[in-house]
Amino acid sequence: MSEKRRYKRLPIQLNLEVSEVFKQDNNKISDLDAEIHVFDISKAGIGFTTSTYLPEGYYFNATIVMESSEQKILTVVKILNVTELEDGNYRYGCEFVGLAGIFNYVFDDYEKLVDHEAEQH
Repeated sequence: MSEKRRYKRLPIQLNLEVSEVFKQDNNKISDLDAEIHVFDISKAGIGFTTSTYLPEGYYFNATIVMESSEQKILTVVKILNVTELEDGNYRYGCEFVGLAGIFNYVFDDYEKLVDHEAEQH
């Protein structure tokens, strides 16, 4: 069964750092210092792996800088699902919460860059 997504997922290599995750009721988990390896991104969210367990339904603040833009995107990310991998790491699917539509051009530009690079290979 193929899954229909609103936005194209784009491969990306990006590191994020998470020091705190929180729930809407202000329940926080601090001092995580999780190194995160983002493997894909879309206008709707990100996919990443990390060695640290982060609970579903929690949120974290993220700063994203795309290689095609010097624009820093500040957003809140909600953890939608988590899968434990065979190597002991965890794979996450997350959505952006409250990402301003003004940043759509950054994703559009990055998609064009990825498509252009794919055509070259």
